[in-house]
Amino acid sequence: MHLAIESLPAQGAPEQLLLLLHGVGAGGASMAALAQALRTEFPQAALLAPDAPEPFDGGGAGRQWFLVAGIDETNRPERVAEALPALWSWVRAEQRRLGVPAPATAIAGFSQGAILALETAAQCDGLAGRVLAFSGRFARLPARAPRLTTLHLFHGATDAVIDAAHARRAFETLAGLNGDATLDVAEGLGHVLHPALVDRAIFRLRHHIPARTWAEALGSAPPGALADDEPLH
Repeated sequence: MHLAIESLPAQGAPEQLLLLLHGVGAGGASMAALAQALRTEFPQAALLAPDAPEPFDGGGAGRQWFLVAGIDETNRPERVAEALPALWSWVRAEQRRLGVPAPATAIAGFSQGAILALETAAQCDGLAGRVLAFSGRFARLPARAPRLTTLHLFHGATDAVIDAAHARRAFETLAGLNGDATLDVAEGLGHVLHPALVDRAIFRLRHHIPARTWAEALGSAPPGALADDEPLH
């Protein structure tokens, strides 16, 4: 995939890897404001924002992760599933290239990018230590919660593209499955990667201690099971 944004630490090796997935009809460059905010907070992180591999089927120069024409609740899971293997291969390749392990990787997505990020957490648990989903949804609500990935959900309350009800249902489902998730819904915001939600994302990255870390500290996880966990700090 073509990298629209690649921002590496000024000195030294990356300590974290932050991967930013854009929305449908856009490109990696549309994630520039989020990339800059994260760069300020995490100067030793590597930040990558690729262009999705497929041209937008609505026309123009934009890209898409999966086909949207004629999409509905029945065919969405299949379309998303077809897009995931290539994304996962790319994530693993970048982890190897930059020398950053999976627990110190975060995948942040907006809209269609958030759908891929959430489904990655559900279907490839542990590929990233964190997922940040802005204005997204699950293609299908998970039957079990990820154990190695923490999910942070961010949504505008008046989103007319992907209703905030999807985020609330996802959070309730994950909570019922004893998953590790947070939810922030901003009143008065629509389908937009707003600075207010970006601020909440940075707060969550800095202050939310993953449940798996607590479990090990309290002795409820098998010894050494989480030894290589390196949450973003």
